Amino acid sequence: MATDTPTAQRWDELKPDSPMELLERRRVVGRRAMIAHITLRKGCQVPTHQHESEQFVCVLSGRIRLGLGAEDSRERRDVILEGGGVICVPSFLPHSAEALEDTVVLDVFSPLSETTGIDRKK
Repeated sequence: MATDTPTAQRWDELKPDSPMELLERRRVVGRRAMIAHITLRKGCQVPTHQHESEQFVCVLSGRIRLGLGAEDSRERRDVILEGGGVICVPSFLPHSAEALEDTVVLDVFSPLSETTGIDRKK
């Protein structure tokens, strides 16, 4: 829950949730942005989705394939990010993800949202 008082936290002390198979997430939510520490196990596939939030995907370790653009679009392209890689996914751009190996990412969303692509069911 967002507050006006700065509060230091540790990722390993935050309660995780698992909104989909092979994925574990911890979040810190502010008033205008949200950051999520996400562990994706090899083979985890996040289906194509889009949202209002601009999203920064910062890969801390591992390797992930991001599909950018609508699945049936000629503009769709894949980007592979490894540890140390970062990409900004613009608002409303359809995107997907596949963990090519066990991967840890920090996702930053602004504006924040109660739900993201991994919270929606097919």
